[in-house]
Amino acid sequence: MYHIRSRISKVNDALSEEAQQRLDNLTKPQGSLGRLEEFARRIVAITGDRMPVLDRKVVFTFAGDHGIVNEGVSAYPKEVTSQMVFNFLRGGAGINVLARQAGADVVVVDVGVDYDFGDVAGLVSRKVVHGTANMSKGPAMTRQQAEQCLQVGIDLAREYAKKGYRLFGTGDMGIGNTTPSSAIASMLTGTPVADVTGKGTGITDESLRNKIMVIEKSIALNRPDPKDPVDVLAKVGGAEIGGIAGLILGAASERVPVVVDGFISTAGAMIACEIEPKTADYLFAGHSSVEIGQKSMLRKMGLSPILDLNLRLGEGTGAALAMMMIEAGTRIYREMATFGEAGVSDEIIH
Repeated sequence: MYHIRSRISKVNDALSEEAQQRLDNLTKPQGSLGRLEEFARRIVAITGDRMPVLDRKVVFTFAGDHGIVNEGVSAYPKEVTSQMVFNFLRGGAGINVLARQAGADVVVVDVGVDYDFGDVAGLVSRKVVHGTANMSKGPAMTRQQAEQCLQVGIDLAREYAKKGYRLFGTGDMGIGNTTPSSAIASMLTGTPVADVTGKGTGITDESLRNKIMVIEKSIALNRPDPKDPVDVLAKVGGAEIGGIAGLILGAASERVPVVVDGFISTAGAMIACEIEPKTADYLFAGHSSVEIGQKSMLRKMGLSPILDLNLRLGEGTGAALAMMMIEAGTRIYREMATFGEAGVSDEIIH
């Protein structure tokens, strides 16, 4: 797993400057398309392609269960995780609808669901654990299991890059997974647990207080090392979070840009960036989540969210929506005429 770091290089700043020159020569006032221009410039720098085409897009929805649900941290029972996996496979979930709108495929990955699906059509079965252990009573996973989850994501990224997919999105499904995400946010940003913990699926104020206490107890008991992101993932993380982190690392090694969804995906991105900081250059933050813990992680990674729609569903929904904005910027860059091509004067009257 650790060899992946040596395969991740810095993005091409020279190509970024070259792309900016083209953007400045398009038939519009310089900078007038705002962040769409930023997206295009970054896609050129990430991919190394002077005229990139984002014709094949995919959202990976990683699924896993969490032993911590036994502590009353979620409004839903853990059985909903497996039930939603079937919903994804039938094409009936929010991510399916929005991915169809974005022209993206959806790949559903069982990396840690506490359910035996058997041979289900369409499901990518890479199960590492049947749900994590209850982290308030001990580590969520062994270090080996955490590394296996990372490797699942790395392998999928490389597989789909070789298939010709040019833009990845991350998504998640796992009842209780805002709890480990808050623990990760707290450990890796140095922020108090109460300042990075929200209501997740919609728990009560009393349940939120319990959730904060459970996370603080889990951190105190397991003592994850904030300088060792794999240790943090193993002790207070989740299988799907590890899968997302691995996917991001693998994508960066293949020069494929990744659109990160909400809170859980951002926790995965945080793990990836702590393993290899250059990874952040390959990421787009899809949206600003209602979950309060996302902001501190985005700030540490230097990412600014594309959309702010009060989303908190997960699954990859925010990533699918943001993909459309990134593709719009890229098409502007590639298809819009320059002043010279259009026969339009670019002389500014002073």
